[in-house]
Amino acid sequence: MTVAPAFAPVPPLAARARSIGGSPVRDILAVTARPEVINFAGGLPAPQLFDAQGVAEAFGSVLAQASAQALQYSTTEGEPALRDALAARTTARGLPTDADDILVTTGSQQALSLLATALLEPGDTVLVESPCYLAALQVFAFAGARVVAVPGDDDGVVPDALEELVVRERPKLLYTVPTFQNPTGRTMPADRRAAVAAVAARRGLWIVEDDPYGELRFEGERVPWIASYEEAADRTVLLGSFSKVMAPGLRLGWLRAPGELRRACVVAKQAADLHTPTLNQLAAARYLADRDLDAHVARVAGVYRERRDAMLAGLPEALPEGSAWARPEGGMFLWARLPEPYDTTALLPRVVRHDVAYVPGAPFYAGDPDRSTLRLCFVTQTPEEIREGLRRLGEGLRGQALPFGSRP
Repeated sequence: MTVAPAFAPVPPLAARARSIGGSPVRDILAVTARPEVINFAGGLPAPQLFDAQGVAEAFGSVLAQASAQALQYSTTEGEPALRDALAARTTARGLPTDADDILVTTGSQQALSLLATALLEPGDTVLVESPCYLAALQVFAFAGARVVAVPGDDDGVVPDALEELVVRERPKLLYTVPTFQNPTGRTMPADRRAAVAAVAARRGLWIVEDDPYGELRFEGERVPWIASYEEAADRTVLLGSFSKVMAPGLRLGWLRAPGELRRACVVAKQAADLHTPTLNQLAAARYLADRDLDAHVARVAGVYRERRDAMLAGLPEALPEGSAWARPEGGMFLWARLPEPYDTTALLPRVVRHDVAYVPGAPFYAGDPDRSTLRLCFVTQTPEEIREGLRRLGEGLRGQALPFGSRP
């Protein structure tokens, strides 16, 4: 009789992999993938507005003229042609930048991960906005950081509260999305940015300034980057991305950072993926050389403004009496707060039965969440689809106030 060999169990997953959950946004997208669902949950650019022909021509040109280079390994820092173009665009927007200041990353999400690797030890404290971009909270949690939310208002983090926390908590960095913030859509005004830069200078603090949406402005005047203030020049990392202005599938982002930190991120990237795909980088550089990206972004922003306006027009009828929401000047997101006792997490399954979806606000908080909040993305659907989606949302919410913590 043959006895089957006994196998010892494999070692367990790392504690961080066991303790950190997935993205609630990604989970919602998986649940609501049915084509009949009008999905305000994702942060997806409108695919009909991609310049598919221009991108295809850029790839074709690179493969026809420089295939050996495009299909080969590249330097970790990024292709010189792309870094030159990014430096020129950054300089033209008021922040003098050399190509050597820039590290090209595989999406700006990777830039966040590289910064966490280069800056954070387990147990270090990170300050974030309240609410905060969800995937940043995931990055800092995986790094073993202690995440503390800075009190804020409609203009972003409150400088006095920031300084108090820096003195008390001795954090390594502040993470902020100051322009058209995800999830709230708010923009930090110039005087507030100057005050935040001054706190960082006085108290010794890194600032990670994430700017994926800044070019999608519909109205109002552009606000200078925090990185452009003298007090913050040696301690601010600026993150950028082509995902919202060209195409997210290219997975092209970048970081602009002081030399020592940038070099540390280069080493971290070598360990992560060696370099960002050469072909994608060269195609983006060719696109910037041959096409007018600013004109394309202006067209996209014009469409997005119409969609924002359609959502703003429909919210009074869709949301319960006593609700409040912001009017973003650009970006992709609108933030709403329902009156108590609405719990948007508990309500979501009931709303999805009406073939519409949103993201509950609770996961965006590092501290105690406001469970009456929700995020709506207004750029993916047409105005007609937005109006229909809001009609469904109103039906799903009507008469459905639930006590906090209850479940459908």
